[in-house]
Amino acid sequence: MTIDERFAYAKERYAEIGVDAEKALDILRSYSISMHCWQGDDVVGFDQDGPLTGGIQTTGNYPGKARTPQELMEDIDKVFSLVPGKHKLNLHACYAIFEEGEHVDRDAIEPKHFAKWVEFAKERGIGLDFNPTLFSHEMVKDNLTLSSTDQKVRDFWVRHCQACIRISEYFAKELGQPCVMNIWIPDGYKDIPADRLAPRARFKDSLDRILSVPYDKENVLVCLESKVFGIGMESYTVGSAEFTINYALSRGILPLMDNGHYHPTEMVSDKISSMLLFHEQIALHVTRPVRWDSDHVVLFDDETKEIAKEIVRNDALERVKVGLDFFDASINRISAWVVGMRNFQKALLYALLTPNEKLTQYQEEGRLTEVMMQQEELKTYPFGDVWDYFCETEGVPTGERWFAEVRKYEENILSRRSQSLLIGDKNYCFEDER
Repeated sequence: MTIDERFAYAKERYAEIGVDAEKALDILRSYSISMHCWQGDDVVGFDQDGPLTGGIQTTGNYPGKARTPQELMEDIDKVFSLVPGKHKLNLHACYAIFEEGEHVDRDAIEPKHFAKWVEFAKERGIGLDFNPTLFSHEMVKDNLTLSSTDQKVRDFWVRHCQACIRISEYFAKELGQPCVMNIWIPDGYKDIPADRLAPRARFKDSLDRILSVPYDKENVLVCLESKVFGIGMESYTVGSAEFTINYALSRGILPLMDNGHYHPTEMVSDKISSMLLFHEQIALHVTRPVRWDSDHVVLFDDETKEIAKEIVRNDALERVKVGLDFFDASINRISAWVVGMRNFQKALLYALLTPNEKLTQYQEEGRLTEVMMQQEELKTYPFGDVWDYFCETEGVPTGERWFAEVRKYEENILSRRSQSLLIGDKNYCFEDER
């Protein structure tokens, strides 16, 4: 059977339970995921040469890491060519691109330092999201930034975040779509603190100062992300879930939940419905924690599917801003991106192919046996045939055929990077004489 024939059969099967497969694909086609740029270079960025710090760690040294803006853009293009639909790109402030001989510290970055990213986005018809970078910098003092006891440290990071708001506004204006700007801090203590209140009070004050600058609130969606703990902050994190949710609700900004930032027994999928009752919009970072927040590649697993189901069944596709957040340096970075992006799209499609109204009716009528039966039977419906049809109509490889493209890219592009020497701002390539 051809892909078209398999889709025709699948469409009939889903129609029997009241699901319109064509409508599901139309919705999926219009939904953009914000793809994180930092998978391509292990969260290094271009604004400093120091180590990765602030409770963040990458493991592995797979060949071919992007080392320059051009290399990173090439890699992103390759990923987008293998992922169906049109998406957004999520940048960190550390990915500023400076002209030769130019450099400013993070508290002085301007829109012009991201002009090349805007040009990149315009050429591809995509939007940009943004994140202040409050880690891997000498002004992270004793694992503290916006909550530091040192006023100079707090002032520096306040200026940085205010600069990031201005840059986000620039993105939104130039690209004609809202920019989601997410604030996350690594602040906390390795051991039990004597005072839990004061750091959070300082954090609250710093955030108020950041938000005091005038900006277009319709097009700059400021988020605040929580965390349970991090490396070096195992006993206390300033930006806890309780803090960020309360602050976001009281200030009219978005709470951002990362499904790696909770205790092992907590599920973000279970939290979404509660959050939607009190917030007009929320944001998610979708990842895969293996041992707490280890930021593994997103799989087509139960929690990913449940997150997507909650978004779809609550008619919240417009209200939930989804970005991916993982980085794996132990495997081919292009493959990691593609697997993660396609898997969240699969999860959304799986949710869209679920007879949610029927299942809700069963639940309301107390027909819980039928709810369980239908949910289990859906697992063997021809979901894969619908996905293959979607990929084909979007002009990207079906099944595992995309991996051949990744292999070819590794042989022709990534492998050559391992044969080059990066010195200063110049990339000296020593290619094979063949």
